[in-house]
Amino acid sequence: MRAVVMRESYDFSKSVKNPYAKRLKKQITIRIDEETISYFKNMADSKGIPYQSLINLYLRDCASEHRQLETKWG
Repeated sequence: MRAVVMRESYDFSKSVKNPYAKRLKKQITIRIDEETISYFKNMADSKGIPYQSLINLYLRDCASEHRQLETKWG
């Protein structure tokens, strides 16, 4: 195994911003009822993707399309 040697300084003058920085994910805490979680877990299983990724895709679609929730109580 080769030892990694740190330089005294590094030149970042030609560095480029991370083009994916806006797509980085932030961990949050959210309360979702069991029925909704089950719905997304079942759908995710049939699609072959993790359920949290599916929820993120769904919410991203809603945000990008500026969907508004229609609430009808009673």
